[in-house]
Amino acid sequence: MPKNLRDALKDQLTGEELEQLRAFDIIGDIAVIKLPKELLPKKGVIGRALMQVHRHLRTVLRQVGPVGGEFRTRELEVIAGEPRTKTLYRESGCVFKADLAQVYFSPRLAHERLRIASQVKPGEVVTNMFAGVGCYSIIIAKRSKATKIYSIDKNPVAVQYLRENIRINKVGDRVVPILGDAREVVPQLAGRADRVLMPLPELAREFFDVALRALKRDGGVIHFYDYGRQPDIFGPSLEFARSTAAIEGREVELLDGRAIRSYAPRCYHIALDLLVRTGSD
Repeated sequence: MPKNLRDALKDQLTGEELEQLRAFDIIGDIAVIKLPKELLPKKGVIGRALMQVHRHLRTVLRQVGPVGGEFRTRELEVIAGEPRTKTLYRESGCVFKADLAQVYFSPRLAHERLRIASQVKPGEVVTNMFAGVGCYSIIIAKRSKATKIYSIDKNPVAVQYLRENIRINKVGDRVVPILGDAREVVPQLAGRADRVLMPLPELAREFFDVALRALKRDGGVIHFYDYGRQPDIFGPSLEFARSTAAIEGREVELLDGRAIRSYAPRCYHIALDLLVRTGSD
């Protein structure tokens, strides 16, 4: 048995082609891989090799283009195995169903989801502004004693899976699925949350004022996801949060900042844990 993908392909790809292989994600029994155009003629060979290395895989998908559109989805092409995009994924003792062609989904945030869940205190109310199929919300419900986790998403397919995942994981007493745009939904929930999640860096700045209004009057914690660049990865994001909060009469203290992953040279997907208080006179 080959040890890894490069080992499986060493007799079918040139050394130069092997160097162009990129990382891939395994989500349940589906693998998703990006390929440079130079390797497209070998996509079938690469897909079959992936299934040889990871014997539980039933499908290999090529990500055709970047994540985009209103619902942050991606175009996918089957290059090996069964022609499907639906899968069942397990993480942190929870089970999630998803259609990878119709919802945004990343297994690379597993550690981050656990990190957030570990911070939630007994009795807290949490508002998740971009809940997707429910990974953050359901793991929080399973790993903490939060009272309610309001879980908002405007993608109807994602909310359909969110509801099913709530049922599968038996957390319907605390996780509340809500279909809608967070800017329109949060006013109905304003002032309820001890903690707000914003796990979509593409929209976090646009919706930060909404997150502030979701918090209780005396404040709480916002998990603000953004993009940062070296040499000052966190500074501009923190300054943005502080200046936006000041308009609402709030003060912001940085509890923690983390570079989650690199997405380009010197550029990072970051998380800021922000303590928000009512401003002093």
